[in-house]
Amino acid sequence: MKAGCLQPRPAVVVFVINLIIHTSCHLADLQICHTCNGTLLNDTVVGRFCSSSDGRVEGRCCFQNLNSSTTVHVIGLDLSNCSLDQIDDLQDASTAVVIDLSGNPIVNISDFVFQGCSALNEILLPTNLLCPGGNASWESIAVSEGSVICRGQKSMCNETRHMTLFCPENSCCAPNGPGFFSCRCIDGYHGYKCRREGEFPFIQVFAPIGVGMVMLSILLWVVQRRKVKTN
Repeated sequence: MKAGCLQPRPAVVVFVINLIIHTSCHLADLQICHTCNGTLLNDTVVGRFCSSSDGRVEGRCCFQNLNSSTTVHVIGLDLSNCSLDQIDDLQDASTAVVIDLSGNPIVNISDFVFQGCSALNEILLPTNLLCPGGNASWESIAVSEGSVICRGQKSMCNETRHMTLFCPENSCCAPNGPGFFSCRCIDGYHGYKCRREGEFPFIQVFAPIGVGMVMLSILLWVVQRRKVKTN
């Protein structure tokens, strides 16, 4: 029986993740959260979820907060009635729990758009579209008020982790979005196909990335401040 998946050092990981997420949220706020005009309304599906989750509204996004001033990540995205005819990328909202794409003239959407959205628990789509991953990826599928509603994402990895049979040695199955799974290294292994034994060098790898993202955040802030002063 395989050991549990690799659990990195909490303090280092939390520090690095906070740096990365903080920068990512600023970028998401400039991109996907303002894909169309308007702001998230309280009486919508995403709006009600955001209110019940004590989230923070930015454009069409709902962000989760660590405290009253720190944005963490997108937990809700409402792009309903935005006249969108295609959706190519939702990676900025891959942490979303609820996504509303209803009311758009979307003809087709690839399941790969939702790859990595392992936290997604509810999605609203135009009635001509199917739930990503098919019926087997959701607890329930219904049609209501002109939308297809997919609820309760199912994990491709069951309790016995039978999907681990498809993963390399020294790894185990992990959910990776509707219809998708990934292979994560077990304790004591890392690297390509989990062949390297020992702890992953988080500080050596992520410290430069974290510093770079902090510098990028500062640069973006300075540029935005200059634009505000110019205007």
